[in-house]
Parts: sequence; C-alpha cells; structure tokens
Amino acid sequence: MGREFVYTQPVKIIFGEGKFALLGSLLEELGVSKCVIACGRHFAPTALQMQEKDSRIAAVFGGVEQNPQLSGAIETARLAREVKADAVVGVGGGSAIDTAKFAAAIALGDRDAEDYYRGKVPFPSERLTIVAVPTTAGTGSEVTQVSVMSHGTEKRTINNPVFMPKAAIVDPVLSSTVPPRTTMNTGLDALAHALEGYWSKNHQPISDLMAIEAVRLVLENLETAWRDGGNMEARSNMAFASLLGGLSFALPKTAGSHACSYPLSEDYHLPHGEACAFTLDSFVRINADERLEELCRRVGLKDTEELAARIAALKELGGLRKTLSDLGEVDLDKLAHDCAVHGLMQNNPVPMDEAKLRSMFLNLK
Repeated sequence: MGREFVYTQPVKIIFGEGKFALLGSLLEELGVSKCVIACGRHFAPTALQMQEKDSRIAAVFGGVEQNPQLSGAIETARLAREVKADAVVGVGGGSAIDTAKFAAAIALGDRDAEDYYRGKVPFPSERLTIVAVPTTAGTGSEVTQVSVMSHGTEKRTINNPVFMPKAAIVDPVLSSTVPPRTTMNTGLDALAHALEGYWSKNHQPISDLMAIEAVRLVLENLETAWRDGGNMEARSNMAFASLLGGLSFALPKTAGSHACSYPLSEDYHLPHGEACAFTLDSFVRINADERLEELCRRVGLKDTEELAARIAALKELGGLRKTLSDLGEVDLDKLAHDCAVHGLMQNNPVPMDEAKLRSMFLNLK
C-alpha cells in the first residue's frame, strides 16, 4: 500500500539568534495596532520596558504562574478588551504561551470563561491574533493548537484550532538565562514530545522525520546547555529541538508519558517537564519495537535500552524525581487509575491498564 498522510502547519515561524528584535515589524506585518503581552514575573520588567518604547504594546499581564491558571487568562482577556487590543503576545515558557492562547480565544466572547474551559459552550468564532515567543526550549506550544490550563487544582488540556498562533518567534538568546533545573525539565519535555509523537498510534511520516531529528539534538545538546547556559550553540540546537518536537507531536498527539504527567502534576506538584520525564524511560522500554529501534540507530544509539539509560542519566544529572518514594506519600491505586483513564493513554501503541501502570510505577528505579 502506498504512503498516505495529511500534514498541516499554519504558523509562520521566525527562527534565529536575535530575532526577537523583529517583534515590532512582525506586529506591523500582521496588521496589529494594539496588543497585550502575557508573561511570567521574570520577563515582566522587560515587557514593561518594551511597552514604554512601542505604543502597540498597550498592556502587560506579568502574573502567569508555572501551571497557568484560568484566572490569568481571564485577566489577560480583560486587559485586551480594556485597551481594545487585536492581538495577544505570549512571551515565556508554555505557561505564558498557553495563557495568551486562551485569553485570545475568549476575549471577544460573551460567556463565562469557565464555560469555555469546561466545554459547555464552543469558543467564539472570532478571536484575537496570537503571537508566541518561547523563552524555554521544551514545550513547542508555539506551533500547536493546544492550551494546557489549570483552574484551582484541576488541570485540563484543551485542543482547539482557535489556539493556533498566527506566528512564532523562536530566539535561542531568550533561553540563555534559564536556570539549569528548568533547562533540564523543559529539555526532557521536548524529548518526550518527539518520542511520543513518533510512537503515537497517529504518527505520520513528516512528523516522524522531525521527531528523529529532535531526539538527536536533545541527546547531543541538553547536557551541555544544562552545564553551560551561555553556550549559544547548545541553546540554539535545543531551541530547534523544541520547535521540531512541537511540530512532531502537533498532529499525532502525545501518549503514555504525557497521560501520566497530568496526575503527577496535579497531585504531586511536579513541573510539567519533570512529570513527563518521570515515566519516559519506562515507556521507552514498554513501547520498544522495530520502529523505535530504528530511531535509536538513526540518532547514534545502539538500541532502546541505551535510549532509556540516557534518559535516566539525564534525570539523575538534573536532580529530577524518579521513583515513588521521591514523591512522598503516594496513593498508587488512584495514580494508576487516573493515568489509565486519561485520554492521551489511548494514543500509546501498547495498551496500558491500571494493573500495568501499577507495575510500571513500582518498578521505577
């Protein structure tokens, strides 16, 4: 049978060191007259300085949290309406970009934000323009139609075309001051995106090619970026790996490791990247087949066992949590159940029920 697939990627991507300086010209190209910047507290002072110099930046929401809250998206949308903005610019990690996405999607709506969050009503047909500027090398949110949003302790992954950015600026220089632990967490998130996009039951050939290259780049550059954040070659390679990782899972979607990451984040407060990495080497072994063995050979590894060992070594190097005892008191029955019923688990090539997940968690080393 001949090869068949559908591939779509509508985001204009501007990649390169120093390209963040092109934000103003990009806004002009997109016809943006006023925008709101959504960012975290670390970037907020820079955003306020930018606002003083560029009249198109009409407001700044600098309160994005590590696990972005619906309240932050609501406030960003309120600011956008107040200043009559026609765009939201997310600058930061996935949290800032996902906040910008959600805010842009609801800003022109007339329903309660929680109704959109829970899927009680469809998102408005009109939305504000979304521009994504990642400052970490990990999430790939700049090229996906996904917004991960929390409301209190509840965390939801919402997949909707309204969240697709119009354009993205990927400037590796912006990641040069990211601390080592965040570098490791986000780098392993990029690796998870690539591997899960590759082994997802929905994988397809163009995404596969990007996944393989993303895996190679992470394995060759993450440790260097972790050890020396000012190494721009490693930072640039990791930024490219993150972008390719995002592209590689945007259509196939993620699978087992990401399914497990949600209860690990919600109940045990692991940052997203660390939560994905928690089971990633386990799923390499679980999902090992000839396709995955071929990926390993193409990135310079002997086999899937070496890949799993490399992931474990990176977690050890970064001081990430790896076993149930690292989490404290664990309700294993609930954890296994919540992982098993998460929708992304359906994308895993090897079916995983509660019993298999319990065994997997108990065997973590």
